[in-house]
Amino acid sequence: MSFIILTLNWLMILFLICRASAIFVGVYEPTKQKLLQSFPENLSAVAHLTAGAIGGAASSLIRVPTEVVKQRMQTGQFASAPDAVRLIVAKEGFKGLYAGYGSFLLRDLPFDAIQFCIYEQLRIGYKLAARRDLNDPENAIIGAFAGALTGAVTTPLDVIKTRLMVQGSANQYKGIIGCVQTIVREEGTQAFLKGIGPRVLWIGIGGSIFFGVLERTKQLLAQRRPGAQKENFKQC
Repeated sequence: MSFIILTLNWLMILFLICRASAIFVGVYEPTKQKLLQSFPENLSAVAHLTAGAIGGAASSLIRVPTEVVKQRMQTGQFASAPDAVRLIVAKEGFKGLYAGYGSFLLRDLPFDAIQFCIYEQLRIGYKLAARRDLNDPENAIIGAFAGALTGAVTTPLDVIKTRLMVQGSANQYKGIIGCVQTIVREEGTQAFLKGIGPRVLWIGIGGSIFFGVLERTKQLLAQRRPGAQKENFKQC
């Protein structure tokens, strides 16, 4: 029975993560197209950076509570997702579900902006060099590289975000600056790179799957949309 409950909990969290990703893409794609039309071609990277940050901000409304619940469960504070939500709200108020929101944005807005900018720019360069559209394996490889590189660069921000989210009502850290000062004082600067190996590997794999599926989905939607030109759906 406990296994079934645990499985249902993680399926619920996975469902919320998928919804957050859908919100991100739903905001990112039209924002990117609008910015690319407004910016000169040599500033396409700025358009990708900006669109990535805006998409990340929109999806954070779901991603942050999901991340808080997931991490509290991983540290053994709660046995189930419903219990986590109920007890967090009871002890910390509704704002408890958004614990570490500032640090989350500090990590995820740069992460989303950098990852999508690297991915888009690499695709542009590859398409120009190859003089053809990319296939699924090529999209996946570029996505993996973009994810792994971004994951490595943003590891210190992830450490700060995680510490603030899992502290709960103990309030061990007083904001982002206080968290940084405490970590440096008690553990040294090397603590900001904890977990960089698994993080790079995990995000690299995730980037490969995400971008590969994203491009394939966009192609399928372009084919099904009456009168639509495929070029409107390709990464620019």
